Amino acid sequence: MSRQNSVPPPTAGLSSDLLLGPVSGTNTFEETVQRLLQTVRLGLIAPGERLPAERDLAAQLGVSRDTLREAIGSLAGAGYLISRRGRYGGTFVSDVLPSPPVVAAETPAGAPHPSITAEEIDDVLTLRDILEVGAARTAAGRVLSPPERELLWSSLVAAADAGADEYRRVDSRLHLYIGELAGSPSLVPLLADVRMRLNELLDAIPLLMPNIAHSNKQHEQIVIAILTGRPAAAAEAMREHLGGTALLLRGFLE
Repeated sequence: MSRQNSVPPPTAGLSSDLLLGPVSGTNTFEETVQRLLQTVRLGLIAPGERLPAERDLAAQLGVSRDTLREAIGSLAGAGYLISRRGRYGGTFVSDVLPSPPVVAAETPAGAPHPSITAEEIDDVLTLRDILEVGAARTAAGRVLSPPERELLWSSLVAAADAGADEYRRVDSRLHLYIGELAGSPSLVPLLADVRMRLNELLDAIPLLMPNIAHSNKQHEQIVIAILTGRPAAAAEAMREHLGGTALLLRGFLE
């Protein structure tokens, strides 16, 4: 496949609907906040982009417009969203998101971060291995539609073309989309939760450009295995990819 012919804009079609499905349970406000926050922090709606219209978003989430307004107001107060009035108004993701709670500069490289435990690292990495390796294997075993195939490839291209400032966001989108292609609606919220925890760990270590280049090669192996319908190869490529991230996290944080 040629990247030059691949094609739609990197984010085209990669829907924020990944996480904006109906909430469940009795804590509708809290879950609405969580869904919106995950959508923003994982870059499914990028900084500066507009959220769906209030009526549509409330319907997607299955909550009242009052609950949605309360959730949006809370996230606006926390600095994640901005509400604008007028003809071109609406709710937008802030151009600059609040800083993550863990910042690499606070701890010298190679020194254990005081707020991160080995048990937390183990838990995140184990969950990621279980969920993402299985997702890659299952996605490769499905018959994907032409739009799904095109979107998977364009998501790969977006990650390969991303600069350091946006890499984590587009990387997250690619991994979440692979999860969506597994065909289980319940899987994506689980992946999103683990991904948010993973990103907090990654924020505590330096962003290494050679590692990004290596990761992009591994991404291509994963995607090609999925597109060519080879479940075992997709699972193995994903396992190797996750293993590289695990080594860095353990090296810097343990």
